[in-house]
Amino acid sequence: MAIAALTIIAGEPMVPSPQAEPLILDMVHHIPGGVRYETKFENPDVLRDEGYNGKVYFLFDSPTLSINWSAVDPDIFPARSPGRLWVDAKATNFDRALAQCNAAGLRTYAQADLILFPKRLVEKYKMEKTFGNPSDAQTARFLRLMVAQVFDRFPTLDGLVVRIGETYLQDAPYHTGAIQKKTNAVTTVIPLVQLLRDEICVKRSKQLVFRTWLSFDTDLPNYLAVDAAIEPHTNLFFAVKHCEGDFHRGNTFSRVIGMGRHRQIIEVQCAREYEGKGAYPNYIAHGVIEGFEEHLLSTKQTQFNSIGTFARQSPLFAGIWTWSRGGGWDGPYIKNELWCELNAYVMAQWARDPRQSEESVFSRFAQDKLGLKEDDMKKFRRLCLLSADAVLRGKSGIHRELNPWWSRDDGINRPALPADPVVRKRITAQQREAVEMWLEIVRLAGEIHFANSDTADYVKVSSSYGLDLYRIYQAYINLNLAGLNADPEELRDLLKKYDAAWDDYRELLKGHPNCASLYEAHGARFGMGDGLDKVVSELRRKAGTKQQMAAFQ
Repeated sequence: MAIAALTIIAGEPMVPSPQAEPLILDMVHHIPGGVRYETKFENPDVLRDEGYNGKVYFLFDSPTLSINWSAVDPDIFPARSPGRLWVDAKATNFDRALAQCNAAGLRTYAQADLILFPKRLVEKYKMEKTFGNPSDAQTARFLRLMVAQVFDRFPTLDGLVVRIGETYLQDAPYHTGAIQKKTNAVTTVIPLVQLLRDEICVKRSKQLVFRTWLSFDTDLPNYLAVDAAIEPHTNLFFAVKHCEGDFHRGNTFSRVIGMGRHRQIIEVQCAREYEGKGAYPNYIAHGVIEGFEEHLLSTKQTQFNSIGTFARQSPLFAGIWTWSRGGGWDGPYIKNELWCELNAYVMAQWARDPRQSEESVFSRFAQDKLGLKEDDMKKFRRLCLLSADAVLRGKSGIHRELNPWWSRDDGINRPALPADPVVRKRITAQQREAVEMWLEIVRLAGEIHFANSDTADYVKVSSSYGLDLYRIYQAYINLNLAGLNADPEELRDLLKKYDAAWDDYRELLKGHPNCASLYEAHGARFGMGDGLDKVVSELRRKAGTKQQMAAFQ
């Protein structure tokens, strides 16, 4: 069947005038294949009031899943077929979402995995081996047709946020996706960016945010090769995480930030999937803006060590893109968004004018949102800054001597421990420091006078959650450091401390309905190493059964 023609905008449009203000975007990253978060950050009015000027819709809300392809080939989603009903329902929902954002005065963007096509299209045009290659002529043709359909169907959409680092299909039953050689600048990245730049930025005067993660974000020569090959455009941005790899404390500040010619939007995760997801205090906005402790100490060569210096010194700063909620695959599941909102608010309000200090924005949140007076504001700031220090020491260490993948979502895995006894001693000391910091956080939480009693209670409960969890971490790390070569009596003593930490942690949930769901005694779904339960079972066998242990108490 011949492919029908689509409306094509001819000619080279006038280049839009430079952006008057930074893009300040937010996205809720729902768990693929899971129950969607119930969060106020899906409300455009809330985003506007927090300081954002745009919303990014999550992958499975994307208009790339909401077009019916009838203008190209009616056989892809035949009328009244299950697939057609599914995409049409998606389109109706997206129309409603766009209208809500427009009414709130927000710009609208949608994240999209590329390359993603209907299964029927790939099958009919025999593209099984080629559709993941943007250099393939037929693939490129259908990509152009897809972009045209998206903006013809949703003309008020301001732009697409494209990623190629991963492809999620959990909630896309009628589509398939792939990308070949995703880190290859010549065969994949450059051809795809050029195609999208042409179709989105040039032909339609819409905006393209191309995500660099897991593609050309950690290899500076590769990044610069892409940068040099693509002509800058006022509507083209590269999205870069503030640190290399995943959102881990201890990871190097991004070496590509501030490099090349293209304007950059910085990605920030507010409810960090490796650090509690908002279940306990974890204030990261200060470190992202003014420099994390480990970045300020680092000897690795980066142009900047904070996005504050980048924004104030480089014309390439184009704004921020926060994930107010989400990331990862499982719990903890929170019932109060205070800690997520604090990070999101400070990031959004600061980005409106990067010349202001992070502390001044933080103080506005404490005063306007929490009703704190001067002395209580000081205590609240101390609590929040301590939380960042405690997380670093308890998860990876100042010099990243623990791989932070050992705990993520609501699971805990066996940590990879260095052999050097000096380093092991330093790890033990930092675990102790982390718990001491959490003890101070709990004390401060009990001293601060919040205007709202629910907030006051949640600060206390979530601070105790952090203390109990990091006591578990400390006991678990010490058990692993002792290992199977330890004396059984030593193991029994360590296991008593470990069990006591778990008992306190579980009691917290029983007594407080606003407590987040707990970490579980198993490994994370996508963690590294054996799960906690398997590791501790091995150590219990070495130390003796619980009944035998009771005889020693």
